[in-house]
Amino acid sequence: MKNQSDFYEICAPNKTIVLKVKMTDKVYYSVDFKGENILWYSPLAMDLGENGVLGHFPKVKRYQITEIEDSIETVWGIRKTIKAEYQELDLTMEGHYSLLFRVYDDGVAYRFQTTFPDKIKIKQETVAYRFREDAELLAHVVGDFQTSYEKLYTSYKISEIVEAEFISLPLLVKQPQAKVLIAESDVFDYPGMYIKRIGNNNRFDMQGLFPAYPTKTELGGLCQFNDRVVERADYLAETTGTRNFPWRLMVIAGEDKELADNDLVYKLARPCAIKTDWIKPGKVAWDWFNDWNLIGVDFETGVNNKTYEYYIDFAANNGLEYVILDEGWSDVFDLLLPKPTVDIPYLVKYAKKRGVDIVLWAVWHTIDRQMEAALDQFAVWGVAGVKVDFIDRDDQYAINFYERIAKETAKRKLLVNIHGCSKPTGLHRMYPNVINYEGVRGNEYNKFDKDETPDHNVNLVYTRMVVGPMDYTPGSMRNSIKGKFFTDYNQPMSHGTRCHQLGMYIVYYSPMQMLCDAPTAYEQYPDILAFLGEVPAVWEETIALDGKVGEYVVIARKKGNDWYVGALTNWTAREIVLDFSFLDKRKYKAKLFVDGVNAHRNAVDYQLLEKEINPHDQLKIQLKPGGGAAIQLKFA
Repeated sequence: MKNQSDFYEICAPNKTIVLKVKMTDKVYYSVDFKGENILWYSPLAMDLGENGVLGHFPKVKRYQITEIEDSIETVWGIRKTIKAEYQELDLTMEGHYSLLFRVYDDGVAYRFQTTFPDKIKIKQETVAYRFREDAELLAHVVGDFQTSYEKLYTSYKISEIVEAEFISLPLLVKQPQAKVLIAESDVFDYPGMYIKRIGNNNRFDMQGLFPAYPTKTELGGLCQFNDRVVERADYLAETTGTRNFPWRLMVIAGEDKELADNDLVYKLARPCAIKTDWIKPGKVAWDWFNDWNLIGVDFETGVNNKTYEYYIDFAANNGLEYVILDEGWSDVFDLLLPKPTVDIPYLVKYAKKRGVDIVLWAVWHTIDRQMEAALDQFAVWGVAGVKVDFIDRDDQYAINFYERIAKETAKRKLLVNIHGCSKPTGLHRMYPNVINYEGVRGNEYNKFDKDETPDHNVNLVYTRMVVGPMDYTPGSMRNSIKGKFFTDYNQPMSHGTRCHQLGMYIVYYSPMQMLCDAPTAYEQYPDILAFLGEVPAVWEETIALDGKVGEYVVIARKKGNDWYVGALTNWTAREIVLDFSFLDKRKYKAKLFVDGVNAHRNAVDYQLLEKEINPHDQLKIQLKPGGGAAIQLKFA
């Protein structure tokens, strides 16, 4: 650690990352990794209009450098205990503000803190990323502040960014020295951040971009489900003058696989603020993807009591905690008007007798308007939670809605699964009843689009999933080899093999994990159904075993005495070698779902192998094009 009047330096506990702060007429910071610069001095500032520009002509009143060794006990997560060790630089500045910098072994972060007595308006915030090389990006390009956050990730260089377009976080920057993932944490009462190019010049600079506060909206989009912004103010946010602002963070990974096992967004988020003994992660039987298509039943399927009784029985018989009633159970613009074909109180009681809980779907602007009355009614009915959809924004108003729905559902002991939303920024740490987020191009797109390939599925692990839970909704039982996929809205299929879908239940972190296909589709495969009933939705330990961005990933996760290993590959067939030295017991009974010998010809082909595994074993597994594997290791 170093300091002088205009220069400060802190480093990671393991000494691999060094952050330097330089003062001139602006505040700059830079980042080195293993002795090489990966971020050149980049400015930071916050324009408060009449209250001045924080970070311009800075004067340090005092500074403090602290070394912290802490741990976080999670309510649910990818591990039970998270180590939170870092070095922190606290710069108290003249002008009612401070700058806080942190360096962890896996990344860096900084934030503004203000102490103004009254409310303040933020006109603009300067967030800059000045890279020394023309790095390759893996970017979620949206080009509009009104977006579903469900685009494909695109690979291109900084120099190829069109100035008019902008990128939704997280953004992966692939440098020779390290992979850098740009994200943010602890976003409250403030808009989310995007990234754009700074000019079309020979420099490789990017900067933060923010949606201004919405002043006028109107209903629009698909079925009028969106509350679309048509006018915005000349400021980003009006907020309390004494507060902490969001963390601007970079995850830094020397090896690709480290991105698949990262907690930085969670570590920087606010601590839990509610009682949590009632919160129950689990798996869900889902109706919408499979279009309520039950085969071989003696009643007409659809949004009706008989169909949901079948889903409830299926969940109860196979160890699933929840059934979701998606779009169709109510008037979409009045949650107090259930459809006459469904009796919600009856279905809730029927489900509870069988040890299953019900989750109800809602359009966000409907529940925003009816929040107290609707949530009170849900609580009276005894439902377990709500899936809120089509927010498609993260300006200050939308961000405040995320917090409000989290707080109001928690008061009533209701879970909330947020869809049509931006990336997670740690709200689920403060409110663990926020059990899942979408913000991803998931399996649903296979109903009407052809682009959701195994390449995309692998990329998600190194991008979107780094920042938090991801409701991809896996489990498609109609599977396609490359070039044979076709869309069918009523009976959708998926790209890649059957085991590619099964591997997602381990690789993808989803505390309310969906089974997207029809109950009768799974019932044809008792071995798969037994696995899906037993695979956990949350974990006590996670180890990223192997992987490369855009190519493949192998992850091991633990719950109780049992381990699970999941693998996904892109359209390239490959052999992986599993080294089981991570096992902490002597002997395990393993069930291995692997691609069948002919899965490259028929994607539904799979094999179930049973073996005895110990920590000294190594095992070769063949992943077919678009393939995967799912392995259950039960302590013998």
